Amino acid sequence: MKTQSSNPQTPRFLKVIACEIAFREICHCAAASRSLLDLEFLTQGLHDFPRRGGGRIQERIDAVPEGRYDAILLGYGLCGNLIRGLTARHTPLVIPRAHDCIALFLGSRARHAELARENPGTYYYTSGWLECLKKRGDGAGSAASVFLASPAGMDAGVHEQYESWVERYGEEKALFLAEQMGQWTTHYDAATWISFEFAKSLPLQQQVQAICARRGWRYREIPGDLGLLQRWLDGEWSETDFITVQPGDRVMPSHDDGVISAVPTEAGPP
Repeated sequence: MKTQSSNPQTPRFLKVIACEIAFREICHCAAASRSLLDLEFLTQGLHDFPRRGGGRIQERIDAVPEGRYDAILLGYGLCGNLIRGLTARHTPLVIPRAHDCIALFLGSRARHAELARENPGTYYYTSGWLECLKKRGDGAGSAASVFLASPAGMDAGVHEQYESWVERYGEEKALFLAEQMGQWTTHYDAATWISFEFAKSLPLQQQVQAICARRGWRYREIPGDLGLLQRWLDGEWSETDFITVQPGDRVMPSHDDGVISAVPTEAGPP
């Protein structure tokens, strides 16, 4: 690990590996951060195929040069066990304690949990959720896009099942099966747009309202909170909000309020 300077004014040099779904929010916070940051964004949707997606994130962790950075910041929540088994090699990993990325946009997992209790059956939208789906080229109304755009962490294994259907039955039958599986939308009756001042000029709020009209959902808008992301980039890593995975340890779900734990790699397979 890189040696920290004794000068408190010396900024930390941090490598960020994050999902592109938080591109706008992370870049906004990075512009105001006291840290020196090296940003890398990976394609949204890795949680759809957690084994393969986790492998991709581990590849990027392993590509980080030893001794160059003070820490590697992973911009993911547990995300359907996407980050389960990720190993810190020579540089600590710092990860927000969150089940999925929605907590990153709301400022804390506590606020996310409170809103979920107060408004069950709500699907949350941010600029990334809308823009990344378009970047992936998924048609807004196709059966496959509805299926593949299901919420992060919600039965992520079904996405891998979809690929096996295509290989086994062909695309037409796979799309039929995907349409049936796409009935996850029946679990929701409302959508919440998480708004940020810097995104006010983007015509995205109207897209969420159109989705609500098409699905018969109630629409709601709430202000986002970038405090958690800002503290993450600034190096303010409280045990309550973040876990630091030391070299030689790997990431595991904790199955408690901490969400994520770190265990020695010799503790057995993930």
